[in-house]
Amino acid sequence: MKNYFLAIDIGASSGRHILGSIENGKLVLEEIFRFKNGAVKKDGKLVWDDKSLYVSIVEGLKKCKELNKIPISVGIDTWGVDYALLDKDDNLIGEVYSYRDERTVSVMQEVYGIVSESDMYAKTGIKEQVFNTVFQLYCDKKSGKLDNAETFLMMPDYLHFLLTGVKRNEYTNASTTGLLNAKTRDWDYDIIEKLGFPKKLFKPLYNPCAKVGNFRPEIAQEVGFDATVYLPATHDTASAVMAVPSEQNPLYISSGTWSLIGIETLKENTSDIAKKSGFTNEGGFNKTVRFLKNIMGMWMIQCIKKELNDEYSFTDFVALSKKAQDFNSIIDVNDLSFFSPESMITAVKDYCKKAGEKVPESVGEIARCVYLSLAESYKKSVEQIEEITGEKFDKIHIVGGGCQNVLMNELTASLTGRTVVAGPVEATATGNLIAQMLAAKEIKSLSEGKALIRDSFEIKEIKA
Repeated sequence: MKNYFLAIDIGASSGRHILGSIENGKLVLEEIFRFKNGAVKKDGKLVWDDKSLYVSIVEGLKKCKELNKIPISVGIDTWGVDYALLDKDDNLIGEVYSYRDERTVSVMQEVYGIVSESDMYAKTGIKEQVFNTVFQLYCDKKSGKLDNAETFLMMPDYLHFLLTGVKRNEYTNASTTGLLNAKTRDWDYDIIEKLGFPKKLFKPLYNPCAKVGNFRPEIAQEVGFDATVYLPATHDTASAVMAVPSEQNPLYISSGTWSLIGIETLKENTSDIAKKSGFTNEGGFNKTVRFLKNIMGMWMIQCIKKELNDEYSFTDFVALSKKAQDFNSIIDVNDLSFFSPESMITAVKDYCKKAGEKVPESVGEIARCVYLSLAESYKKSVEQIEEITGEKFDKIHIVGGGCQNVLMNELTASLTGRTVVAGPVEATATGNLIAQMLAAKEIKSLSEGKALIRDSFEIKEIKA
């Protein structure tokens, strides 16, 4: 009798319940439930609808029962940096803010007046980003939100707690906070105390594959079964990197709402050149370091699609972009004007005007501008990684939903001069499942998991 495992993979715009099982030596995935997600405006602030997320998680669990495919374990991954605060009675304090809310802009310099930007990077290895957890928490301190807080849980930690009643802080997601010491891979209590955050909030860290607990009795009764909750690499990119089908220290791009380009190493890099080049040091499976750069990614196309009332599919954008192949304006996709604009189309046009580039007019030209600019950003990042590490890479592994974009794969191969290896598509869910299978001893090692991935999914190569 085969065992089912359930990955609940939640991104900034949607979530999925994906069942995984091993059949005839292959990993078989089945998406059984999908739901919408997205930050919502509430009292002028951008927050997550945590209640809706919880309801959707439970609905997806019920689907397992309907299908009579009962998982022996469950694990949740989400994006990074966002968190929940609980009081002494384990009640949620206030709202769960979205990292795209603007509240942090006003406190960044105040934080750096206490711990300088250079000291912060030297200790944590985390690149300055306006949305970093450290700035969000400082806002909470100033507003008084921390006064009654007893527990700090990253988003997937909080969702695991709702299912089990057990609190576990997982390493890979905690590493995105700007509050972990890059060398010790643990909370940097010196920074925490200097910024006036209550030390009691930051509980021991657990690694992927650790057991959280079983469903609370009322959850088991509602969904019709019980299951063990294990920690995957709860940061979605960390899970995706686990699914990169190579064991030779590959150069990867996890392509989705964000594009995360980097390598996995055993040692942090907090050098001046790494800082100046915009690289960050986040946690990976088995206490590795994901040395990477955040690039704006398909967020820009997602915004344009929504702005045009979903009149065009992602496939349409690629087709129209190919028709506009003579349009070659380049923008800096990491410019803050693209982070959360009222109109992404206007933001792209305005940037081109200011930069003296030809302004895109048609939908195809706008899409082409974004795709070409992303590939140009990849090229620059690859060159920086090679300069900083002294290593050379002849392949780039692209995993995640973005690896389905044939045009982006071709542009990336052409501009970087490297072979692009595309796949698997469901990298985050796959990595999540691999961690659960390791915890349940369904497989013996990550190496065995990567071999399973190579044997199970279509992996395409695009030559430069």
